[in-house]
Amino acid sequence: MQHRFQRTGLAPDGFLVDSVQFADESVQILLRSRSPSGLCPSCGRSSRRVQSRYLRRPADLPLCGRRVELTIVARRFWCDAVLCGRRIFCEQFNDGVLARYGRRTQRLETIVHHLGLALGGRPAAAFAERLMVPVSNDTLLRVVRRRTADQNDELTVIGIDDFAFRRGQTYGTIICDLKRRRPVTLLPDRALDTSRAWLAGHQSISIVARDRGGGYGEAIAKALPDAEQVADRWHLMENSSRAFLDAVGKSMRQIRQAVGSNVVDPKLLTYAERLQYE
Repeated sequence: MQHRFQRTGLAPDGFLVDSVQFADESVQILLRSRSPSGLCPSCGRSSRRVQSRYLRRPADLPLCGRRVELTIVARRFWCDAVLCGRRIFCEQFNDGVLARYGRRTQRLETIVHHLGLALGGRPAAAFAERLMVPVSNDTLLRVVRRRTADQNDELTVIGIDDFAFRRGQTYGTIICDLKRRRPVTLLPDRALDTSRAWLAGHQSISIVARDRGGGYGEAIAKALPDAEQVADRWHLMENSSRAFLDAVGKSMRQIRQAVGSNVVDPKLLTYAERLQYE
């Protein structure tokens, strides 16, 4: 069964397609809102009286290897409410489709956000250019920061560890949201009082993953006495591997005597293993 292509499928929700023009590297789509009226942002009253029109040109998802440029005919309405202080207001669209002052549709913004999270700035910008999504590395990082700042849900599971501002000299503390897999904040040092003060302001935290050092454990116990402390996966494997290698290193003489020198071919060993074996 054959299906005819409907150009209305090119438009985001709530819009009608007036025209579509194909160029060598782009598709230009002229849109207008389906709604016959607008809501005043001050008083909430609906109005159909159009004062003027203006154009918005956000970018949208690419189509057939071409970038898509939307031209939206937006309207300005008169507000007829007597007690409203606003006389003229601009037409606003659903934030899930096109945000106020947005230069990209939300579905394209989501792609840009995921590219920035996965690849960072410059690599994501180079890859986005191949996808016909023209964004700069600064824009990618700005979108990631803005969306991260918009997520204000309470923290429940975090990871805490130290990191080096300057190796061997200056250290700070990094705290990550393990549910969303993103950094939350950077503390200027790894002092107990600094960590305890930050943790005390987030009583919703129920689980804290940390290394096996005692510094952070003491801060967590004082600031979040009901929180469960667990060893994170990296430190667990690192400490287990180190303990195993230490145990093997201390028993190498007994291992060589038990195995016998004629069992292991030295040619199969690495240089470091050969030094230990000999």
